[in-house]
Amino acid sequence: MSATIAAPAPLPVPGTNTRRDWKGAYVALRRLLSDGNDTVQVFRIMRALNADTGARNYKKLMKTAEGRRIAARGTELTRLFADRAYIDGFKPGTVGAAYRDFLRRTGYSAQGLADVSMSDEVPHDATHPYAWFGRRERDIHDIWHVLTGYQADEPLGEAALVAFSYAQTKGLGWAAIGLGASLKAKKVTGRWTFAKAVIEGYRHGKRAAWLSGEDYERLMDEPIDAARKRLRIADPVKYRAAQAELAAMGKTGL
Repeated sequence: MSATIAAPAPLPVPGTNTRRDWKGAYVALRRLLSDGNDTVQVFRIMRALNADTGARNYKKLMKTAEGRRIAARGTELTRLFADRAYIDGFKPGTVGAAYRDFLRRTGYSAQGLADVSMSDEVPHDATHPYAWFGRRERDIHDIWHVLTGYQADEPLGEAALVAFSYAQTKGLGWAAIGLGASLKAKKVTGRWTFAKAVIEGYRHGKRAAWLSGEDYERLMDEPIDAARKRLRIADPVKYRAAQAELAAMGKTGL
């Protein structure tokens, strides 16, 4: 007689759990700050702290006709961005071409990020609209690197972009990462240069249009300079100054 092992119960629909796991977030943040390449900790922090952020932002998307069209289309951006022919087809000077250069320069891929996000195998309803929206937010992260000018240099560019992301999404997970990275940088360097770049990222995110509501299939063909102007994305002056100062100090990797 064999025992039947019950499947794990799904977690609440992504984006609807209002309880925050502060202890889990703290553990994950410490691990992330000790190893910036441990990207899985980012997703653990998001699950621990972002609570109903996904639900609120999905509902915001659905308040506009454009947003409803995007949701009805339900494009899985991982699949689209993993299509080499699609990525190779963008004209020079477009957002898509800049994204292609970003992938070649960093060695990153949309599928690679998706794989990391699912590495914990957390059970959930993947067909739910909030889950689709969460995947979409994950997949546009590297497009935001391209649009904002905050490169994927670890930890400065990532910290500036998570501050931008906090301003855009109000997800506390982003705020925790930006704050933690800033405090660590202050301890290592004795200066607030890093934190100033992070604050700049937040201010630029507040000033910019709501990027989660953009049609990324259309945006990819737009000239990048025109896109930045239309979306009110400011030049990352303090970030570049911090890059130069940290390089001069030999502290780029902190």
